Amino acid sequence: MKSSFVVPADLDAVQRHPKAAKVGERMRMHNPLCYGCGEESAEGLHLQMFAGEDFEVTATMDVAARFEGGPGVIHGGVLSTAFDDVMGMIPLLIGPSAVTVHLEVDYQRPIPIGSQLQFTAKLLGRQRRKIYAEGIAHLGDPDEPVATGHAIFVTIDVREHFADHLANSRLADEYKARMSRP
Repeated sequence: MKSSFVVPADLDAVQRHPKAAKVGERMRMHNPLCYGCGEESAEGLHLQMFAGEDFEVTATMDVAARFEGGPGVIHGGVLSTAFDDVMGMIPLLIGPSAVTVHLEVDYQRPIPIGSQLQFTAKLLGRQRRKIYAEGIAHLGDPDEPVATGHAIFVTIDVREHFADHLANSRLADEYKARMSRP
């Protein structure tokens, strides 16, 4: 299988942001309505994500019946969404807001409905605006992954990036107020 995911050799030095979540601390939601981590997303994944050592994020997800794809197993798109959200927390450890520009997931085993998935994501590096991450998902044994993922995120100016789309959000007024602050 050919992959377009390549981590460049000339990476920038990174430091954990002073305001990043501390090791073991639950990571803040970026949007309460987020399908991945939002507590107010009724049908969402409700991922529980925590800051790990160095530049790692850990997460758990209960594989509910509503996530069924094939008979008795999770839908691959739901798993991709989980990887996107878990790896998408990595940029918050080094500071900038970022969005996904590349995501790939390799599925290794079926994941049964009713199980609890565990994720570990880590920073692979940063080059200018691009942030490279990888993740694994397992059912309790990190040495037996059920899926792996790789992603590239690009840093953004939140005000500019979402300016044309705020009105579409159910929290439009809240976001407008938040983005008007210096």
